Amino acid sequence: MSKLKAVYARSAVPLYIQIASALRQRIGSGRWQGGQKISTLEELEREFEVARVTVRLAIELLEREGLVQRQQGRGTFVTGKVQDKHWLRLETSWASLIAPIKSNVPRMIEVKGAPARPMLSEEDGRLAARYTFLRSVQLKNDTPYAVVNLHLDRSIYDRDPEAFRTHTALPILASLKEVDIVHAHQTLVIGTADPETAALLDVSLGAPTAECRCVVIDKDGIAIYVADIVYRNDCVKLHIDLFGSARPEAATIKGGKLAVKRKTRRAAASGSRRPRAVH
Repeated sequence: MSKLKAVYARSAVPLYIQIASALRQRIGSGRWQGGQKISTLEELEREFEVARVTVRLAIELLEREGLVQRQQGRGTFVTGKVQDKHWLRLETSWASLIAPIKSNVPRMIEVKGAPARPMLSEEDGRLAARYTFLRSVQLKNDTPYAVVNLHLDRSIYDRDPEAFRTHTALPILASLKEVDIVHAHQTLVIGTADPETAALLDVSLGAPTAECRCVVIDKDGIAIYVADIVYRNDCVKLHIDLFGSARPEAATIKGGKLAVKRKTRRAAASGSRRPRAVH
């Protein structure tokens, strides 16, 4: 039995629904974007190791949901821009984000055909000229607990490629004194494991996951670090200190440009040079 079929066997969910869930996740994450033609039935049949009728049923399900549209003689296309249905943003401090992952051990995964750049919302800043895409499984005591898809500003990656490929990227980025970080935020939503993620994290297909996006922006309003992280649900929890320290300077994104209200020199000297809260 192949690894993929072993993953299918862990779930009682009908196979076509499992496939539909995986394809839905690709659309929601931006891997397949609005107007883009998705893989053919033949390609999906080979990739997921299922019968053609199973793939067809999965596509029909997505079509009923309005996510894709089949065009006679041309193929199947993603319909329009996918709407974000998750409105609740959970916040934490910069320091508490960095501390727990300093000792993480990443296992890098080579990716063919990786997206050249991330999808950004208006508040995520502006795109860098070039990005390096890094995909890894994060392990703690040899147990996988997260899959990370990272777009890192190429000019920053080129400063120390070896470090970024052998260590968790965010603590390294935070340690670069010449990089002026003025804003960082992250969002967290609850999801389910698609076949590839389930195999990498050693969980069943459709198991609950915590899906986090972390964006770090520099003084020029460039999104220098954009990470989409999928955590095993059974190894992550969110703790929010509702009476934590005051926020640093206010940072807002308007029209794709970053507007920052700087701290006074005295206030800046008393705190960290990095953002201590995300918004």
